[in-house]
Amino acid sequence: MSVPEDPPGITRKTLLKAAVATGLAAPLVVARGGFAKDAAADESRGEPVAAGPNGPRAITPACQDGDAPTIDQIEGPYFKPDSPERSVLATPSTPGTPLTVTGVVYGLSCLPIAAALLDFWQADDGGNYDMTGFNFRGHQYTDVNGNFALTTIVPGLYPGRTKHIHVKVQAPNQPILTTQLYFPGVPQNDTDSIFDARLLMDVTQQGAGEAATFEFVLNVDQDPGGGSPPPGAGWAVGHAYNAGDTVTYGGKTYVCLQPHTSQAGWEPPNAPSLWQAQ
Repeated sequence: MSVPEDPPGITRKTLLKAAVATGLAAPLVVARGGFAKDAAADESRGEPVAAGPNGPRAITPACQDGDAPTIDQIEGPYFKPDSPERSVLATPSTPGTPLTVTGVVYGLSCLPIAAALLDFWQADDGGNYDMTGFNFRGHQYTDVNGNFALTTIVPGLYPGRTKHIHVKVQAPNQPILTTQLYFPGVPQNDTDSIFDARLLMDVTQQGAGEAATFEFVLNVDQDPGGGSPPPGAGWAVGHAYNAGDTVTYGGKTYVCLQPHTSQAGWEPPNAPSLWQAQ
């Protein structure tokens, strides 16, 4: 039996996040279909289903259902450039609830983006931003599979805002997305004028701390077929190459030896396991 499709402009992921924001497991009825049926269909197909307070709900799927690009939000007054490159913003002795945030950066065709830049900044446990140094600030790059991981704490509240983490995300040589990430079940979500349920992370308890996940979808065109470039096209960062593809680099021609998504440092002369000079 086919699974009902969501109405145009509304993705399954968006509805699931909206349900979490209101404290429900999932809406019982939506236009042109029901989430109860959707979760049951997922379970029958062997897809993961999570227990919620009002019954089972399908776990937010990976980028695969035509999600629109991740929305942008204001930078706010506390951004500072030139943050250090690091993915660990807190240690076990840092005051606050430990938090890990992991996820993937995708393009419009749901292909992961390697070497994407993510610059995070947030308040400390007391709701304060460090404006003299770089506490709770740092940037990192996605790996070859588009993955990122941040070790920090749950940010504190301050007047007028709910709990949130700021981030700038940029695919190589592409525009910057500036946005914010939110936590489900925080009462201040209802009174924060900036809060948007589409930016809710999926959060679970992990020992004495919390583990969160989020998938960014950047407004970057991709070739869903694998991205074979025209013969002899110049090598580029963030491109999905297939075995047999040819590129030029430094005036020489190279042939791809194995499928991979290129990233800085993997230029053909530096990666003989990936490229062979012709």
